[in-house]
Amino acid sequence: MADLTVDVWRGEGFETFRVPFLESQTVLDVVTWIQRHLDPTLSYRFACRVGMCGSCAMTVNGVPRWTCRTHVSKVAKDGRLEIRPLRNMPVIKDLAVDMAGFFDKWQEAGGRFIPTQPGALEFAAVDPESPERRQASAGIECIGCGVCYAACDVVAANLDYLGPAALNRAWTLVNDARDGDRIGHLAVVADDAGCHACHSQGSCARHCPNHLNPTGAIAGLKRDVFRAVLKGEL
Repeated sequence: MADLTVDVWRGEGFETFRVPFLESQTVLDVVTWIQRHLDPTLSYRFACRVGMCGSCAMTVNGVPRWTCRTHVSKVAKDGRLEIRPLRNMPVIKDLAVDMAGFFDKWQEAGGRFIPTQPGALEFAAVDPESPERRQASAGIECIGCGVCYAACDVVAANLDYLGPAALNRAWTLVNDARDGDRIGHLAVVADDAGCHACHSQGSCARHCPNHLNPTGAIAGLKRDVFRAVLKGEL
């Protein structure tokens, strides 16, 4: 594969570029090469380039991915790439999307830690082997890249849906022994746009670059909401 044919979304359609194929080349390398050598007006977002920030996420050949960790050799089909912005978010320009709505839903989902002892000076003692802590720890590595949100067909059909990342955050707080508002977190995610809107298709877990399982977290929220209703807590 001497050259790549790269179709890049430019707002009203695709523009096609020819890019040299290099060893160990990532999709982010391709986008950067286009911007530096062929079209300096191309807009996209990136920061760390090493899979830590998630800001370089784009849709590559129909799949939402971190482009800095996606090697061209693994995803190019017959020497061709199609690069689009993330789905389910407004496009600012070219490959850059507006993630404000995505992060607003974290707040709507009650994603704020509520301490049991505000102002306490001593560290809280938490058993790392407890079932609750294990559940919380399984979801805390989310960095807010938006890949799961872009992969979610429920979000595509219902933009009021809180989405997998926000609900995953709520699940970590529900299981955090240091948080003082467990029922409050459950109440926020129990409405029509919350956990019960999830169809359990698993796209979020399948595409998460950090191998988290928001589908499992949302299922946990459904169970805990049901238990809280039976107990008269909701």
